[in-house]
Amino acid sequence: MQELNEVLTALQVGGAIMVPLSLLAVLAIAVILEKSFLFWRYARLPGALRSLAQAQTVDWTALEQQLALLGPGHYYRRFFDTILTHRKRPLWWTESRAAEQAQQVEQALGRRLWILETVVTAAPLLGLLGTILGMMHAFQLIGGQGLVNPTGVTGGVAQALIATAVGLLIALLALFGFNYLSRLQAHTLDDMERLGTCLLDDIRLHQQAPA
Repeated sequence: MQELNEVLTALQVGGAIMVPLSLLAVLAIAVILEKSFLFWRYARLPGALRSLAQAQTVDWTALEQQLALLGPGHYYRRFFDTILTHRKRPLWWTESRAAEQAQQVEQALGRRLWILETVVTAAPLLGLLGTILGMMHAFQLIGGQGLVNPTGVTGGVAQALIATAVGLLIALLALFGFNYLSRLQAHTLDDMERLGTCLLDDIRLHQQAPA
């Protein structure tokens, strides 16, 4: 409890700049939690489905049954369903529809990641602004009174340091979150492309087989 009070006191000392910094922190945490949940809920592929997609000969009936167990918003189900739906058409058509669906999944995975990029840039700049305001306050006390007011000067320096520290901490949080989520996005899309290629290869093999 004492540590919490100390943190709240430090934030108050940081001055008015702590308000936008706090908003940036809330935004960053909200985006990280939301995207982490979406990846956990909609971008995890069960082992049984992975094995079916990677099989030398795809059991399309079993694949369709396993896909039905996933929610309709699941990214892998949306992608595989596109291939299943168009697998009787010419291969170029199926590949085109699969690529289009993969692009839509990529857009869904990357949605709101720009907020984290913005926070990474804006938080240190706001912290720097708080530093300038704090130092200006300290210098005004020195010049205006003709002598040093130790309490006032210390408060200005404390405001400057706290604003800088909080801005950097928020930027680091957003940076780590952005890099982690971007890596998950890249891994999901690479995995989806690889498994999609396996399914398309099976379609190609059967379309080219002699009647």
